Amino acid sequence: MKHIKTTARRLTMSAVAVAGSMVLAACSSGGSDSKDASGALTATGPIKVWYSNNEFEVQWAEKMVADWNNANPDEQVTGQQIPAGKSSEEVIGAAITAGNAPCLVFNTAPVAVPQFQKQGGLVALDSFPDGADYLAERTGDLTDQYQSSDGKTYQMPWKSNPVVLFYNKDIFTAAGLDAENPKLATQAEFLDTARALVESGAVQNAIWPSPASDFFQSWFDFYPFYAANSNGASLVEDGKATFDSDAGKQVATMFETLYQENLASKEVYQGDSFAEGKSAMSLAGPWAINAYKDAVNWGAVAIPGAEAQDDGYTFSDAKNIGLYSACENQGTAWEVLKFATSEEQDGSLLALTGQMPMREDLTSTYADYFAANPAYEQFADQAARTVEVPNVSNSVEVWQTFRTAYAASVVFENQSIDEAFQDAAEKIDQLVAQN
Repeated sequence: MKHIKTTARRLTMSAVAVAGSMVLAACSSGGSDSKDASGALTATGPIKVWYSNNEFEVQWAEKMVADWNNANPDEQVTGQQIPAGKSSEEVIGAAITAGNAPCLVFNTAPVAVPQFQKQGGLVALDSFPDGADYLAERTGDLTDQYQSSDGKTYQMPWKSNPVVLFYNKDIFTAAGLDAENPKLATQAEFLDTARALVESGAVQNAIWPSPASDFFQSWFDFYPFYAANSNGASLVEDGKATFDSDAGKQVATMFETLYQENLASKEVYQGDSFAEGKSAMSLAGPWAINAYKDAVNWGAVAIPGAEAQDDGYTFSDAKNIGLYSACENQGTAWEVLKFATSEEQDGSLLALTGQMPMREDLTSTYADYFAANPAYEQFADQAARTVEVPNVSNSVEVWQTFRTAYAASVVFENQSIDEAFQDAAEKIDQLVAQN
C-alpha cells in the first residue's frame, strides 16, 4: 500500500503546468450554464464514473458499482479507472474542455476544484433539493472548508489521510531515547529529539521532508505543523494569506533550524527515507500503517504545536468526489454519489483502504472496526480536526508562490523568512482576489 502516497503526490505534480491551459479552457467551456441545467439535475439513466487506480480503491469501486447495478437495472453505472495521463487533474481538465467528462470522479483533488469550477465543469451539490442537508448530515462542520466563494459546494468531502508524525522505535532506542513515550509533544521537544537522534549516530537525518519546490510539498512539511500551531488556520482565510504571522514564522524557523543544524537533508531522496532507515521520523497518513508494517517498527504521535495540546489540527490530505456538468443524467449521478458515501459503503472503503471517510460520526459509527484495528483509531480521532487547502481562486499558483518563498528562505536561506513570507503573502492576496 506504500504506493498510495507516492501516487497521490505524482498525480498532482503536473497541475502547475496545466493550470495555465485550464484558464484558457475556461474561456471556451460552457459547463452547466450552457445546458438545460434544471432538466439535467432530475434526469435519470445510465452514467459513467471514474475512480483511482490504487488497487484497494479499485476493489472498493468495483464492488460499489456492482452493488448499485444489481439494485438499479434501469440506471446502470459503468466504472473505470481514470485514464492514463501526466496527472488526474490534467486528464479531468481535458475532459471538461472536450465536454466528455464522466458523471462522477472519485479522485477529485480539492486543490483543482477552483479551476474545474472556473471551467464550468462542476455541478453545485447544493443544487439538488436534499444536497445541503445531505452534506451537513454526513460531513458536519468539515463541509465548510469545501465551499466555494459563491457559497456553494462543488465537491463531496469524501476521504482523508490525516498527517501525523511517524517515528522509528528501533532508531529511537539505538539513540538512547524512550521509544514508547518519545519527547515529541512540542516543537521544542521535537527539535531536541532531532538533535539527540543525529548526535547519537543512530541515524544521519532526524527527518527528511522533500526540499523540492513542487507546490504540493508544503502539505508534507510546513502545513501540518502550521495547522497544529495555529489552532487549525488555513493558508488563506477571508481572502487573505494567514501564514505571515507569529505562528507561521515559528514553524518556518523550526524547519530552518533543522536544515541549519544538518538534522534534515537539503537533497531530494530517491525513495522512502523512513522505510529505508535513512531518517528516524516522517510525516504520513494512515496509508503508512500497511506500508511500514513489515519494514519499520513504528510509532506515531500528533503533529507538535508550539505548546503541548490534546486536540491539535493537521493537514487532511483528502480526495473528494466531483459531479461533472457534462453528465446528462445528473439525477442518477446524485443518487449514486449518496449511495457511494452511505454508511455501508464508507465502512467498506475504510476496511479496504484504511483511509478515513469524512463522516462526522466516524469513530462511533465504525466502533467495531476501530476496536479490531486499534492502530487506525488515532487517525479516526484526528480526522475530526483537519485543515484543507483553501478553496480559492488560482489555488495551485497560490501554493506555488508559497513554496517558492519557503524554499528560498527556509531551505536555502537566500532570503529572510520575514521578507519572503511578507512578499509571498502580498502576492497570494492578489492571486486570491482575481476571478
